[in-house]
Amino acid sequence: MGESNVDSKVKCDGNTVEIKDTTANPAPLGLMGFGMTTVLLNLHNAGIYELGSMILAMGLCYGGLAQVIVGIMEWKKKNTFGTLAFTSYGLFWWSLVVLLVLPEAGLAVKTSTKGMIAYLIMWGIFTGVLFFGTLRLSVALQVVFFTLTVLFFLLAAGDATGNPALKTFTGYEGIICGLSAMYTGFAQVLNEVYGKTVLPLGIVKK
Repeated sequence: MGESNVDSKVKCDGNTVEIKDTTANPAPLGLMGFGMTTVLLNLHNAGIYELGSMILAMGLCYGGLAQVIVGIMEWKKKNTFGTLAFTSYGLFWWSLVVLLVLPEAGLAVKTSTKGMIAYLIMWGIFTGVLFFGTLRLSVALQVVFFTLTVLFFLLAAGDATGNPALKTFTGYEGIICGLSAMYTGFAQVLNEVYGKTVLPLGIVKK
């Protein structure tokens, strides 16, 4: 999810021509799509309001479609980590919406508790492995991926135990995760606009 330098040099008629990447950084869009959708879903998990069309729409559009588009844009910028992360989480939101909608439409059997636990654990493992990639990127992304890893495993534990207090706690942890992604997205935009560090990201020196 970090910025990737895709400047390159090619030979043209015996001369070396440098190709500069002048496209915008797509990561803030993906981070905001993920962060805002995560906050809104976890306000529901915390018991603030019901699961309704607003959350489903965010999952399909901003959390889902926007992140898939960003993943494709990151591929163009030769950012493998960003491609995998944004595309995967965009499709995660779509899959979550499909899981909820298909049974309501009578097109599939509702997923069992064990099935949902397996689903959440798999995403937790995926996120945990990506967390190690963020150790080479920035502290801000480390916070996003660490809290997201914890969130997936807490959601799985909540389904496994049925403990309402744990589910409420998980909702608030998820709000923190979403806010951390929003902070990272805002920081990348404001730092670029002002040409200086307005909001620190804790970039890892390589």
